[in-house]
Amino acid sequence: MTQRSGKDGMSPKTTRREPAGFSTRAIHHGYDPQDAKGALNPPIYMTSTYAFEDARAGGELFAGEREGYIYGRLGNPTQALLETRLAELEGGEAALATASGMGAISASMWTLLRPGDELIIDKTLYGCTFSFFTHGLREFGITVTPVDMTRPENLEPCITDKTRVVYFETPANPNMRLVDIAAIREVIDASPHVDNISLVVDNTYCTPYLQTPLKLGANLVVHSATKYLGGHGDVIAGAVVGEKETIDRIRMYGLKDMTGAVIAPMDAFLVLRGLKTLRLRMDAHVKNAQALAALLEAHPLVARVFYPGLESFAWAETAKKQMRAPGGMMAFELHGGAMGDLEAGIHLMDQLRLIICAVSLGDAETLIQHPASMTHSTYTPEERHVHGISDGLIRLSAGLEDIADLEEDLTCALDATWARVKKAKAGESNRLEPTSQGY
Repeated sequence: MTQRSGKDGMSPKTTRREPAGFSTRAIHHGYDPQDAKGALNPPIYMTSTYAFEDARAGGELFAGEREGYIYGRLGNPTQALLETRLAELEGGEAALATASGMGAISASMWTLLRPGDELIIDKTLYGCTFSFFTHGLREFGITVTPVDMTRPENLEPCITDKTRVVYFETPANPNMRLVDIAAIREVIDASPHVDNISLVVDNTYCTPYLQTPLKLGANLVVHSATKYLGGHGDVIAGAVVGEKETIDRIRMYGLKDMTGAVIAPMDAFLVLRGLKTLRLRMDAHVKNAQALAALLEAHPLVARVFYPGLESFAWAETAKKQMRAPGGMMAFELHGGAMGDLEAGIHLMDQLRLIICAVSLGDAETLIQHPASMTHSTYTPEERHVHGISDGLIRLSAGLEDIADLEEDLTCALDATWARVKKAKAGESNRLEPTSQGY
């Protein structure tokens, strides 16, 4: 699809200001309706293969001597527009859209790593990412070294001549730990092995609207586009963004040959739709999350709240340094007392009427879940303890509902659970009271 565009990939009629604002680029970048018979929304190209002009043209396409489309596993015009737009928003040269976030991660790792190489990871990762790295890649002769990267100085002694990838999430799923991206970049740059190492950051929790890791020193950014980028809970997709040479290698090897994690044209269109409202949605997610985090922190049932927008948050300064706003995600732990932290959390979730118990995040609906038994059940209990995921931890994704309704629902559930905890404590006290015979 030909693009009639200006210096920043915009239609010449779109903006006089350079660079255009975030939402303007998220809506218009890389697409001129006049290139598609005036269609305001880009076409969905529902095709698996492409007709060649002639036999010679087909050979030239396969030889890389001309640009164009060959087969759906290698690319699609709808997908290409999504990739162009994601690269623009993240500040990368190129992007690859995939069938899922795990598709983006696995295609990238199969491209960057070989048997005998080392992958250094932060101590807390999404459950399936952790499982792929520690239970999967290790089976193929790759050394996987967990490090607490919230302290960048911990990384330096772990880097060896075998290190090829340093990988982390910030904020981390599910306990919200933050890693200073620029500080990790400095540690890598100071290493004699810097030329061999790719810094890969999962930016799913923030999106490029709240954080741009490439500008802070990352080589690649990965996303589960299922979450905030899609934003409506109706699509599974992923993406990786970075330098064109690396993205081309991931497309032609990690995606084409190793995973086949190809995004469907309709799914690419749904993510494009989500990008148009990303800024508006993220602002609303943040506003609701700030109110809910404050409510949680003030309630006697709640032991700790992990949210970048709270002054009590351990990495509040890091958040201010690299995030535009504190985001829509949080985690918290309860004072379960005699009832037990886990049982108190289950009781709380079961008391909710508006907030939905479900995995995933970044949807219009507010979602709550229990990581130890759900998204992070891929960790053994021992691994969860080592990696900082308590059995009582609860994760909450603030949605877009009216905040008064969310506050009422959460307050009622907190109060009901707090009453149950106090009752359990009273029952325990009664059992421990001396009888007339004494103890």
